[in-house]
Amino acid sequence: MIPQEIIRRKRDGEELGPADINSFIAALAAGQLSEGQIGAFAMAVWFKGMSRQETVALTLAMADSGDRLQWADIDRPIADKHSTGGVGDNVSLMLAPIAAACGLAVPMISGRGLGHTGGTLDKLESIPGYMITPDADLFHKVVKEAGCAIIGQTGTLAPADGRLYAVRDVTATVDSIPLITASILSKKLAAGLQTLVLDVKVGNGAFMADRAQAEILARSLVEVANGAGVKTSALITDMNQPLADSAGNAVEMRNCLDFLAGGKADTRLATVVLAFAAEMLVKSAIAASSEEADGMARQALSSGRAAEVFARMVSMLGGPPDLIENPDRYLARAPVEKSIPAARSGWLAACDARGIGVSVIDLGGGRRHPKDRIDHRVGFSELLPLGTRVSAGDPIALVHAADEAAAEKAAAALAGHYHITEDRPEPTPVITGLI
Repeated sequence: MIPQEIIRRKRDGEELGPADINSFIAALAAGQLSEGQIGAFAMAVWFKGMSRQETVALTLAMADSGDRLQWADIDRPIADKHSTGGVGDNVSLMLAPIAAACGLAVPMISGRGLGHTGGTLDKLESIPGYMITPDADLFHKVVKEAGCAIIGQTGTLAPADGRLYAVRDVTATVDSIPLITASILSKKLAAGLQTLVLDVKVGNGAFMADRAQAEILARSLVEVANGAGVKTSALITDMNQPLADSAGNAVEMRNCLDFLAGGKADTRLATVVLAFAAEMLVKSAIAASSEEADGMARQALSSGRAAEVFARMVSMLGGPPDLIENPDRYLARAPVEKSIPAARSGWLAACDARGIGVSVIDLGGGRRHPKDRIDHRVGFSELLPLGTRVSAGDPIALVHAADEAAAEKAAAALAGHYHITEDRPEPTPVITGLI
């Protein structure tokens, strides 16, 4: 294999065969390619794209660049969910135990915050003792005995993706549909999944602000995953406002515990969590219809079985066994908590969800650089949903900050992220499509 010949052919718009792609990715994983060659390949793909067959081959090659997890001794369907990222998106924290309580095995490999979006792993690290990188044996044991485990990617899982992504990040080639598709799905294939559901978010708080682009990405992910042998579907969901009524780390973990205790019924968040649970159960043939699956998910939640699964997962991964009963004992609170008043009377008609995510980072709840330390205590809670009528001075959220100055700055920023009008806005659905 001559790397520059493969790069040249893709640069000139030729379709690469599986053998070419396999040899290039094998060399990448083995450290035999220069960063220049990797960057040139990524840029060639960015400009010329890839056919569906090429994208499937790239995804499979990256999945095969490291270990593939095996679940032969688990007699449950192996399923997972992935989100393209948003603000106040803590769906995975509740979805995994609900799905497990309904009979699925969910080995969920999650990520940290990226840009303005929060990361599932950062939220879990607000729990004292929780291990996000257990060894393979413990990961397997937790999935088998608890039904689900939410952890971070290990260095042996799709390692080619890690090196390729690092180069894409500094060569302006992150936003390539084939490369995004292969990056997301290679890790899911390596996790040994049988079924997968995808949450492709669209709106001002998502990476895809344009609906047409979100649909292109969703179709690419679904078609490539199915082409690689994993039963997959995608829901397109709205991200023009935070999904949960909290944005941060410990505050979203508290939101999760409230949800599992039944405290977030009839919210946008509940709509999304239950829809994904139903889709997972139908795809895995645990339920025959969406209606049956919805009933199963609601029963797992109302009976407390989902909360029990979550508690067992946390305990087995090193966290406190009584987290659900005593959250205040373990989830640190910020020193300053301050209500944020509405600037005027009217209807909350729109908000800058991306700006809210950036405000969490400004508080210290996210990273500007990979090595930044996160303050898990900070963020926003009690965020009112769009379509709420407020009077001037009514609280629209609560800020959690390390000090008074940070609280004042964040409060002013958040108030500015909301648009209040005299006319009531038209309600918008949180789930806008199924692919």
